[in-house]
Amino acid sequence: MINTSSCAQSLTTFDGLPLKEKLRRAERRRKIKAAGLVAPLFFFLLITFLIPILLLLYRAVENPEILEVMPLTAEAIQSWDGSGIPGEPVFAALAADLRQASKDRTVGNAGKRLNYDITGFRSMLIGTARKISKIKTEPDSYRDTILGIDKRWGEVRYWAAVRRAATPYTDFYLLASIDLERDSEGNIIRQPKERALYIRVFVRTFWMSFVVTIWCLLLGYPVAWMLASLPVRYSNLLMILVLLPFWTSLLVRTASWIIVLQKEGIINKILLWTHLSSDPLQLVFNRFGVYVAMIHILLPFMILPLYSVMKNIPPSYMRAASSLGANPIVAFLKVYLPQSMPGISAGCLLVYILAIGYYITPALVGGPKDQMLSYFIAFFTNNTINWGMASGLAVLLLAATIVLYIVFNRFIGVERLRMG
Repeated sequence: MINTSSCAQSLTTFDGLPLKEKLRRAERRRKIKAAGLVAPLFFFLLITFLIPILLLLYRAVENPEILEVMPLTAEAIQSWDGSGIPGEPVFAALAADLRQASKDRTVGNAGKRLNYDITGFRSMLIGTARKISKIKTEPDSYRDTILGIDKRWGEVRYWAAVRRAATPYTDFYLLASIDLERDSEGNIIRQPKERALYIRVFVRTFWMSFVVTIWCLLLGYPVAWMLASLPVRYSNLLMILVLLPFWTSLLVRTASWIIVLQKEGIINKILLWTHLSSDPLQLVFNRFGVYVAMIHILLPFMILPLYSVMKNIPPSYMRAASSLGANPIVAFLKVYLPQSMPGISAGCLLVYILAIGYYITPALVGGPKDQMLSYFIAFFTNNTINWGMASGLAVLLLAATIVLYIVFNRFIGVERLRMG
């Protein structure tokens, strides 16, 4: 019997190399070429997607301000046991740091970080630094000197805030994002009711996104069914109308709804003309206006996955169900609806994830009680320049999106998602 493997190894090409080695080299070159084709996309995603997300995660726990501006105080306060105010060495370190920070003009950086923890800390720190820098002779007691400058340095909570901030990493922003904080002893407690805000914002964001998704499904399902049922020459024409919003700027579409829904807009004029309302209705700058604008903008993202799935459902299935005695409702529920579930799942997941990250539409069309989480992320990024808080909220939003995906995969299955 002839050994085929030994024959293959003994075969040689014209350049004297064994055929098996030649094939191995050819396969290696093929893989290198494939990797070279994918490499630009990989580096693009790495630079524009993965690295920003990693930096976002890092900024949510980064805490460099006190260590950079007040290094002596950060080191000295670690020996403080938290009972009563610190001793003379800590006050002396604080005076030395503030004197140097005044020269470097960096007191505001540390004050801004401490002000996140206790309101008014920044002005107290800047005022103390200004007066400390004017002292020319060495005082007998820095503790008495600083307490004489501002009596608030005699309160334990201010020193506890300094010690919490004097670490390279912190959970301050993540805790604040869910209305929690640490007390002077380091225990996690709930924030006072007047400061607790973000849990309500999270719930509001998820609820508004859910309502928008349900309405998009209710409005988009029959439209997608009609497009899938019509002849191609008609469905293609109507599909242009579905895609038309994509050709218009999001900002323009949002501003258009403000014009349409305002008290002097066309909707109120029609209601007054038909005597359906005696006074103009408040249809904008409230929750109703946000729902209308978001549903209009996100509706195509529901219709397209539904249409692509429905187009592949043979019409003969419904006719077969009718011929077997099922009425149209039973045939739809038992035959058509289950086959369209992949499109429903894809459309709902896509619309919901897009909705929870919306910013422009609620900011322009909604009122103060209709702002979603992305509004506060933008507020901390652009207005207060509080990158840590913005990152903390963004991390929780990212975590919520990942949890949503995991739950969806657990109960429905990502493998059931189909776009056609």
